[in-house]
Amino acid sequence: MNRTLLQAQLMYNDMGKSEKRVADWLFSHSGEILPYSISDLASMCESSEATIVRFSKRLGCSGYQDLKIALAREHDKKVIAPTITADDDCFSIFEKICNDVYMSLERTKKSLSSAALNAAVRAIASSGRVVLIGLGSSAQVAEDASNKLLRAGYNSVAYADTHMQAIAVSQLRPGDTLIGISQSGASKDIVESMKVAKSRGAHTIAITSREKSPIARCSEIVLLTDTEETRHSSLGLNSHLSRIVVIDSLCYKLVYESNDRAQTIGEEEAELRAKRIAD
Repeated sequence: MNRTLLQAQLMYNDMGKSEKRVADWLFSHSGEILPYSISDLASMCESSEATIVRFSKRLGCSGYQDLKIALAREHDKKVIAPTITADDDCFSIFEKICNDVYMSLERTKKSLSSAALNAAVRAIASSGRVVLIGLGSSAQVAEDASNKLLRAGYNSVAYADTHMQAIAVSQLRPGDTLIGISQSGASKDIVESMKVAKSRGAHTIAITSREKSPIARCSEIVLLTDTEETRHSSLGLNSHLSRIVVIDSLCYKLVYESNDRAQTIGEEEAELRAKRIAD
């Protein structure tokens, strides 16, 4: 993995036009940069030396020379183009997906609020019941989260069927928690369920990639994940994993907030190991 150029891809949308020209040149010629002076590169990119220095610092380097050293260290790491094509072999596709996941998690780190995460932990910890809802791939995340919360000692259940979601939400009480998972933040059934839960006095937590979305507007707590559209297809592995990592963070914190729960999980692990067939 060429981390320097991946970092450039990650920050690309925040760059100005001149910096983007530098990035575009490096994406195509990263192995050719060593012989060139800063003025050479500025000329080839139709940019300025000040822009090259600013670009280098944006990537965490002290200046142009430091950028060249970083790229030289990674000269044997193949630069992976971001788009999957019909000509890619399976391993190239694997590499591109790995890079996409890496960037998705980095974008999630930038968009996710520490205060919102802590608020979500407090809401769940005080809940009598936790209901999780989602559709499509979000339903898989909800199911995974419910299983983890259940193991952590919380009364949790996940629903993927919209009728069951409506029934479960209608039975929520003040102090319960509804977690709605929607990548787009605009799934009508999920949004309506969040509104009903809020009207019944339940905590509402949205896990979504859209800060200004219907689900965000009707939720008490919003946990923002990867804020870019899936690049390759509707499979959306990168956004799927970013949501799972957010869930895992909540579950770990909830477990270690309570020594009793941490001890219980340790006992469960011992029981599960006892069920395995010995080698």
